[in-house]
Amino acid sequence: MLRSILASVITHVVLDGVAEGPLGIGLDVVNTAARLVEAGLAPVPRGAKPLRQRVVSLDGRPVRSGTGRAVAVDGALSLRSVKAGDVLLVPGLSAATERAIEHLLSRADTARVGGLLSRAAAKGAVVAASCSATFVLAAAGLLTGRSATMTWWLVPAFVRRFPQVTVRSDRMVVESEGVFTAGSAFAHADLMLGIVARVASPSLAHLVARYLLLDERASQARYMVMEHLRVSDPALSAVERFVAANLGRQLTLDELAQASATSTRTLARRIQAGLGMTPLEFVQRVRMAHASHLLETTHESVEAISLRVGYADAAAFRRVYKRYAGETPRGRALVGSRKR
Repeated sequence: MLRSILASVITHVVLDGVAEGPLGIGLDVVNTAARLVEAGLAPVPRGAKPLRQRVVSLDGRPVRSGTGRAVAVDGALSLRSVKAGDVLLVPGLSAATERAIEHLLSRADTARVGGLLSRAAAKGAVVAASCSATFVLAAAGLLTGRSATMTWWLVPAFVRRFPQVTVRSDRMVVESEGVFTAGSAFAHADLMLGIVARVASPSLAHLVARYLLLDERASQARYMVMEHLRVSDPALSAVERFVAANLGRQLTLDELAQASATSTRTLARRIQAGLGMTPLEFVQRVRMAHASHLLETTHESVEAISLRVGYADAAAFRRVYKRYAGETPRGRALVGSRKR
């Protein structure tokens, strides 16, 4: 597997409005991986070629970053030399609102890049994007019928625009049939580590993370702000209040619908449209948010907190918590104790 990355090219495709942080992180991760291989700190086949990367724009001219700075490139995006196993990735863009996303998707250069990425994927290339650039992949049809993640606060806008994509809003990185997506801007580091793990080896990705002091995080759920995710839908606010008032017992879908003054079908549709999740996932998200708060602000045991948020089985609570938070309850409790 390592032979493929050393014979492949990783191409960073930049558009006007590119966020400088993700682009820099991407370049540093690949450069560090190459240097570790060259230094003999990672095993490679004899005679393997060095890892290569380049930065390209649509026309080969510099682009303007989201802060207005000129970003130099190595050339224009061309498919002539793209082969199976190569990686083309779009770093996040400075489009943090739904209005900005609409403007991004209305641009001619965005459509052209999306079309080229689709053709590259058809040739067997790995295609990736982080943050708001995930919208570019979706608009090009690259995510249709696939799973993806994206910036957590733009999930509602994404779900409304692309209902044919299964959104894993809690995940930091999602890989689906050769297409990688990542969450918010600095999840680009996680995306790059995932690409290195995919086209080279997990051990090399782990080594890069250690050298760059990067946390390998599976989930962005712990960073989500429920107040933001409710998207001012009164039905979802009512459900959250009801769940919070009944944390210690199991709740039925009928009870949730009654609390929101809607039918079960309508509630499920509104939660899916607003948050990209099922009612059960929403209830679990609320429970885990309260559990995280208790772990950080009290000295109660994991078992006691498990009971307080409706889990008689502490082992089941630990499994659900780790799935949503990307860490164990004990790890979160230790973080909280250091803060106190």
